[in-house]
Amino acid sequence: MSSFGFGTLTVALFALVCCSGSDEKAFEVHMRLEKLIVKPKESFKVNCSTTCNQPEVGGLETSLNKILLLEQTQWKHYLISNISHDTVLWCHFTCSGKQKSMSSNVSVYQPPRQVFLTLQPTWVAVGKSFTIECRVPAVEPLDSLTLSLLRGSETLHSQTFRKAAPALQEATATFSSMAHREDGHHNFSCLAVLDLMSRGGEVFCTHSAPKMLEIYEPVPDSQMVIIVTVVSVLLFLFVTSVLLCFIFSQHWPAADGHPHDAGGLEEATPGLPAIACISGMAAAMVVTGTQCDSSGLRSSWRRTVTGSRDSGHCLF
Repeated sequence: MSSFGFGTLTVALFALVCCSGSDEKAFEVHMRLEKLIVKPKESFKVNCSTTCNQPEVGGLETSLNKILLLEQTQWKHYLISNISHDTVLWCHFTCSGKQKSMSSNVSVYQPPRQVFLTLQPTWVAVGKSFTIECRVPAVEPLDSLTLSLLRGSETLHSQTFRKAAPALQEATATFSSMAHREDGHHNFSCLAVLDLMSRGGEVFCTHSAPKMLEIYEPVPDSQMVIIVTVVSVLLFLFVTSVLLCFIFSQHWPAADGHPHDAGGLEEATPGLPAIACISGMAAAMVVTGTQCDSSGLRSSWRRTVTGSRDSGHCLF
C-alpha cells in the first residue's frame, strides 16, 4: 500500500471517530405529555426520549406516583397518577458522561360548577345604591377565571384574578350601582368563564340563576308628612278664624230693624230658660235659637259665632 493510500485511510478513520463523538455530545432530550392540564386525581401519560444512541441512564423525576409502562434504549413511557396540585415533571438522560434534562409544567383545574348571585338589598328605591355580588366556590386556576356581572345581556362589570396559591380557591366579584326605573325590568346574573385554551384545555362556562330587583319610587319621611299636615291644618284654622272674626266684627241690622253687635247675642228676657251660652274663644260655632228683645220673643235665628268675647250671652 502506498503512503498516499495509508494516509487517506488514517484521515477517514479519524474523521469517523471525531464525528461519532460529536454526535453523542450534541444529544437532545424530549418530553411529550398526554395532557398539560388535568383534573384532581386524574391520571395521564408522559413519554421521555433522547437522540443519544446509547444513553447510560435516563428517566422521569416527579413527586407524584409513576409507573413505567414501556421502555426502549432511547425512550421511556410512564403513567402518572394521583395528582392534586400544580407540579413540574423532569425528563433526563446521560450520554457519554453528560446529563441533559427537560421540564414541563402540569396544572390542575377545577371548573366552576356552582355560581351564586346576591342582590343587596333586593328592594331598593330609585336613585339609591345597591350591590351585586357573584361568588364561585372551589375553582382553579384563578388566573384563568373571569367573572362577569350582567343586567340582561349587558355586562356591568368583569373581573379577572391573579395567580393564587396552588389550591382550591373561592372567587368573588362585587359591583355597586345606582338603581334606575328600568332595572326592575331586567334579570341580573353572573357568568363564570374558565379559559384553559392556552394550556391545551377547554373553555368552561357556568351561569348563576337569574334574579330580579324590586324598584320603587321614594316617598317623603313619615314624620315630615305628619309635621307638614299638622302645620297646614293649624295654618288653615288660623286664617279661617281671622277671616271670621273680621266678618263678624262688623254690624248688621237685626230682625226688628235695629242694629246689633255681630260679635255677640242679645241678653235673654228675664224669667225664660236659657238655651245656650257662648263665652271664651271659639274658632267657629253655629248657634240656633230665638232672638229676644225688650218686647219679648220675636223670631228664630241661626248664626255662626267666632272670635273671643269677654262676657257670655245666654240664649233661650
